[in-house]
Amino acid sequence: MASYIGTATSRVDGRAKVTGEAKYAGEFSVPGLVHGYVVDSTIPKGRIVRIDTSGALGIAGVIDVLTHRNRPPMADKDDAYKDDVAPEKGSPYRPLYDDKIQFTGQPVALVLAEDWETARVGASQVRIEYQKEPHVTDLQAERSRAFAIDVPEKPRGDAEKAFASAAVRHAAEYSIPTEHHNPMELFASTAIWEAGQLTVYDKTQGVQNVQQYLCKVFKLQPGAVRVMSPYMGGGFGAGLRPQYQVVLAVLGANALRRPVRVMLTRAQMYALGYRPASIERLALGASSSGTLDSMQHEAIAVTSQFEEFARNDTGWGNLLYKSPNAKFEHKLVKLDLPTSCDMRAPGAATGVYALECAMDELAIALKTDPVQLRLQCYSDRHQGEDLPYTSKQLRECYRQGAAAFGWDKRNAEPRSMRDGSELVGWGMASGVWEALQMPATVRIVLTANGHAEVATAASDIGTGTYTIMAQVAADMLGLPIDNISVKLGDSTLPQCPVEGGSWIASSVCNAIANTARAVRGDLLELAKATKDSPLSGAGVDDVALVDGRIASKRDANRAVSIASAMQSGKAERITREETNMPAEDKSHARNVHSAIFAEVKVDEELGVIRVTRVVKAVAAGRILNPRTAHSQIMGGVVWGIGMALHEETLYDHRFGRVMNANIAEYHVPVNADIHDIKVIFVDEPDEMVNPLGIKGLGEIGIVGVAAAVANAVYHATGKRVRDLPITLDKVVQFD
Repeated sequence: MASYIGTATSRVDGRAKVTGEAKYAGEFSVPGLVHGYVVDSTIPKGRIVRIDTSGALGIAGVIDVLTHRNRPPMADKDDAYKDDVAPEKGSPYRPLYDDKIQFTGQPVALVLAEDWETARVGASQVRIEYQKEPHVTDLQAERSRAFAIDVPEKPRGDAEKAFASAAVRHAAEYSIPTEHHNPMELFASTAIWEAGQLTVYDKTQGVQNVQQYLCKVFKLQPGAVRVMSPYMGGGFGAGLRPQYQVVLAVLGANALRRPVRVMLTRAQMYALGYRPASIERLALGASSSGTLDSMQHEAIAVTSQFEEFARNDTGWGNLLYKSPNAKFEHKLVKLDLPTSCDMRAPGAATGVYALECAMDELAIALKTDPVQLRLQCYSDRHQGEDLPYTSKQLRECYRQGAAAFGWDKRNAEPRSMRDGSELVGWGMASGVWEALQMPATVRIVLTANGHAEVATAASDIGTGTYTIMAQVAADMLGLPIDNISVKLGDSTLPQCPVEGGSWIASSVCNAIANTARAVRGDLLELAKATKDSPLSGAGVDDVALVDGRIASKRDANRAVSIASAMQSGKAERITREETNMPAEDKSHARNVHSAIFAEVKVDEELGVIRVTRVVKAVAAGRILNPRTAHSQIMGGVVWGIGMALHEETLYDHRFGRVMNANIAEYHVPVNADIHDIKVIFVDEPDEMVNPLGIKGLGEIGIVGVAAAVANAVYHATGKRVRDLPITLDKVVQFD
């Protein structure tokens, strides 16, 4: 039987998705379902003075209107509202808790009706009087109020002194606007009470995280709450934390003792988390030969008034480049906005953009090739921790990526390459992310007919978790992939972390390997009990499961079929549950790396920018499924193009309101914006990172792409744009 690991396998859940069999959180219907519609605050800061719900309650079909005055009981302690991925400091937001308004779009009432349309009409009739307070929502205007937070990256040497004496210096600020996730599936929750049990279908990247959260908020026993999310139409980090609609759905179900669904509108999703706007200041000092003498990176990012959310923007240079003197600082500015949150490659997408643009500008100042500069500054060790890597094939990424792109044909002079009326620019950048693992538990149930059910509480957020789990289980159990059933997205299944950070593949698949080994051991004992067993005296590591048999690794003819072994032992099924507990080995750094090469064409008169080619070479350990892996990287590249040229949440700071809270005016790339994308997976065997050599791919796809595009735009036009997105008004040359 051919191996499934490493082969381009079609998604095992593909048929369910394209036929509509797959159900999402807002699609579970039950008799007596009530629909909730959220009423949002229209001010960014203040208090509710009065709520008049009579107009809504007078509409036929409206059942009730919940506000902070009449909602069912909720916990009154901050700890109850903290979750697995909550910031360490601050008071998490509590929907409908009191009369305090903390941001525009905050839910202030929930209209419950027999159908969604009636609920929406009812919401339009709720009248609210506010007492306004002064607000601040502009990062640039408030940057002087920034305060420093602790970051794990330690300074070394004297970066400021070394910069001042460096032969070649570059210092600049780069800014990234607020970006919103905008997944295709709207956030929704369906809450059902039945015989004292609460079942919630929720859009989430972590069902057990939501289950624990609801237990604390509503003071319920864990056994009384079940959260399910079998499918998810995109999350990108927005679903890591429980979002407010799940609390509102449970409040409604508590109040009515009927099932309640709350689905947010696209505009309402802009009151959820977002990639925080940030100002990144880089100062790089180099010798005349092109080695880094000093590296300084400061970030100022947005958070809410009530929580301190931050990710590591500034430490990525430690993972890429050697510098004896380095300083990193991360600061926050509190604004009257919702709390910012994780968005694909949090910290790296923004911090590496600034770092890699600064490295490009340093290469220009040094009159050296951008790839050559990165090779001269290349670090074989984690500079901050002085640790070697389990593996790092970034040099090979540069080599293979440059060869596939044709980088050697680049004319370094800006505005020197043309295609008719368009200026042609070539840019490149590096990418880096962490190769993380978390504890995860998997249960395998193997039946005598050669079928296995593999279960864990992980989520599949569209990345292909169902498929890679089936692939690994099929290989480990020696069964056809069609004989594997995968169960996910149910809080009653074995423990699993939220799906984020690119850690699910390594965590869950290694847990499958552990559990399959335990199943193999049980089968071996049954096989040994058969009459004249050919496996007598064999140990668990002396045998393998292959083609529905348990066989000696030394002699495949010494084998017993699974059916025979279980029949002789009178076992209808074997059930084992094992945990993958990552080793506490701090002797090596664990990271994934990439090199990105981008071509842009810019209309010289109109300034219209097209990204015509991208090559991304990725070193990420063992690739489980080249087909889904390619999709992950390609999707990340598309998003990076959007980050560079399109995405920007626009605020009217007079009102603290998002002005483009829709996918018509919040610009993202469409098919016409995307041309040739080539993905290269660099071979990177890694026996140290984990037994299966898996590093993860979800985040690395976007990292560095925006910088490569920005650097290409400079090469094409000779104009350096440091504030994203790069729009035509920023590059067009006016006389």
